[in-house]
Amino acid sequence: MGEAVLVLHALTIPPYGELADPSALMEVAVTAERAGWDAVFVWDHVLRRPEDPQETADPWVAMAAMAVATERVRLGPMVTPITRRRPIKLARECTTLDHLSGGRLTLGLGLGVDTTRELSGFGEVVDARARGARLDEGAELLRRLWSGEEVDFHGEHFTADRVTALPRPVQRPRIPMWFAARGSARKPVVRAARYDGLYPIEVNEPDLRAMLDVVVEERGSLEGFDVMVRPTEELSYRLLEELSVTWAIMGTAPGDAAVFELAGAQPADVFG
Repeated sequence: MGEAVLVLHALTIPPYGELADPSALMEVAVTAERAGWDAVFVWDHVLRRPEDPQETADPWVAMAAMAVATERVRLGPMVTPITRRRPIKLARECTTLDHLSGGRLTLGLGLGVDTTRELSGFGEVVDARARGARLDEGAELLRRLWSGEEVDFHGEHFTADRVTALPRPVQRPRIPMWFAARGSARKPVVRAARYDGLYPIEVNEPDLRAMLDVVVEERGSLEGFDVMVRPTEELSYRLLEELSVTWAIMGTAPGDAAVFELAGAQPADVFG
């Protein structure tokens, strides 16, 4: 896979229970920044399992507060399903948050899940193939809307009829877009390889190696491409370095107040 890379460290926050309070999310973000974390990412779900805390914060409003309270850490949703969003609304939110944070937004995208009925409960698209098509169209439309040029887009699922979205994001050429992937499915990895990053979820070593092989096949190398993985006993932090994974992510379960302790810990101690 190439030479070992310096791995950056991300904290992921489920904004439920005590952390549905945006002031608590701000506190976690500030604490993490002081402790040396490189990014603070927030889950983007609208419903939780019955056994989880039901109090839920809107991640986008929360990230705006976190952006104002911090100076260095990257922020973003991990991950947002375009299928339940309008691309122009998402494009505006991303651009505004990118400006508010001084260019620190990373946009995580995915198909979304319906394990808590957060799609079917609101009449959203459930079929996985259709959600994949909406994700492809939506990502391409976001890319065009952020260009600052006139967009004339007529897809099967989304439309932008001769519109221009200004201002452009702070980041150039645009806000980084990372895509979630699970298991051995190839298409999500190919999708991610067209953009800026891959977020393998609940991945084992063979599947991770296969994913990275697909990225190299599509792009020619892993250079300039981010890969973020949660280390496990079977997939060690040291192995991530060897595989040229650029980000290690860690977090707690929904409602677990230990996130405050985790945020205040030195990343080297957490992952060492």
